[in-house]
Amino acid sequence: MTLPEQPSAPQGTPPANTFTPEMQAEIDAAMRQLDAADAPKGKAPKAEKHEHPPMPGAGKAAIRGPKVVQAGRVHREGKVVSVGPSDIFVEFGPKELGIVPRMQFPEDQLPKVGENLEVVVDKFEAAESLYVCSRPGAVQKAAWEMLESGQVIEARVTGVVSGKDGKQAGLELEVAQHRAFMPAGQVSLDHVKDLSVFVGEKLKAAIVRVERMGKGNIVLSRREVLETERKEHAEELKKTLEEGQTVEGTVRKIMPFGAFVDIGGVDGLVHISDLTYERVGFGEKAVEKFVKEGQKVSVRILKLDWEGGRISLGLKQAKGDPFANAAEQLAEGAEISGRVTKIMEFGAFVEVSPGVEGLVHISELDHRRVGRVDEVVKQDEIVRCKVLKIDTGGRRVSLSIKALKAAPEAPASMGGGGGKGGRGKDRGGQGRSAEEILKETPALRRMREKARNANFKGGLS
Repeated sequence: MTLPEQPSAPQGTPPANTFTPEMQAEIDAAMRQLDAADAPKGKAPKAEKHEHPPMPGAGKAAIRGPKVVQAGRVHREGKVVSVGPSDIFVEFGPKELGIVPRMQFPEDQLPKVGENLEVVVDKFEAAESLYVCSRPGAVQKAAWEMLESGQVIEARVTGVVSGKDGKQAGLELEVAQHRAFMPAGQVSLDHVKDLSVFVGEKLKAAIVRVERMGKGNIVLSRREVLETERKEHAEELKKTLEEGQTVEGTVRKIMPFGAFVDIGGVDGLVHISDLTYERVGFGEKAVEKFVKEGQKVSVRILKLDWEGGRISLGLKQAKGDPFANAAEQLAEGAEISGRVTKIMEFGAFVEVSPGVEGLVHISELDHRRVGRVDEVVKQDEIVRCKVLKIDTGGRRVSLSIKALKAAPEAPASMGGGGGKGGRGKDRGGQGRSAEEILKETPALRRMREKARNANFKGGLS
């Protein structure tokens, strides 16, 4: 039978099963592990038998008129003929009525009489000549005879399934008094290290496979439901998000170049350059110094590109610029205390305020000539500095340690002619001044007289 062209799936309906061969192999292997765990010792588990479940109403009443099969379930569209206090009646055609529970619709989204409504056919009640229907995507009470692939139900987690290697393979759940299995990769959109946190909880999930033969194994996927909800939230966020807004988010994944943050249904990237005003290296470890997976953060929306599917976020922009705050509190000439954060060949960086560092150049460490920076200061040492200059545009603070040290006194010079060899200079001090050198002394007069006599004799010869 050729089906008519299928419309897009309504909101809340999980997409059709698109598992890769690797995922199918993972599911099959996990199901075999479940059977092997329950099989009596010494006996091999029975081979799996796959049987497609009958469609709702099969063998009871043929569905006439247009219908669409989505994710293994029959979708029909009819006209609303009655909206009662507990049920909504839909007419598909002559003598074809469907009934939908009113509680599945929010009060502000109730359909009106005369409107067309798309529903999912669950089963046919021959005694009432009614099709029992539900709203697409609505969570339904699980009943074994009504379970179909693609149906969204609530299931209670009863335990964690471990593989032969001891690793957690997935969750064991209970659906309609039958055991169900959810592979680890289908539990969440992100990797979950410890699946035991879900034990005892009720999870909204989509049925991937129903095996009615044997023990009646059921395979579920929560990932499909979460992905559908994220798409719905993303459509709503497009109407409310704007560049420049500050929003709350959760860090989903750490990458070498930054971190992905979920801001309520869509992911945005905080690049390493927008993590903090401090210096950040490259790599996951460098990023993890500032954020952790699962951490709640406030971020600012820097750029929205819905067509390209890119959202740029800033973490440091939401916190404010620490340099600007420090610049308002600091003043040139002020004396401050700070911790030495880095020692370089050309000087030492000192933290003057949280997230703000100033540089003490090697020439500003001491009055004497310094060969190595670590001769004067050590890493993490608390030092006193004087603020020499604040460069707001260049985001630089120049500091000096020697400015707060007393300058050494110049040694006293010796008189002319004093000292060994007639030198008027202390070997450890400064030389004689020009006035002292030109001062008239007996020795100087004798030298001049000797020079004149030598010149006179030379002129006579």
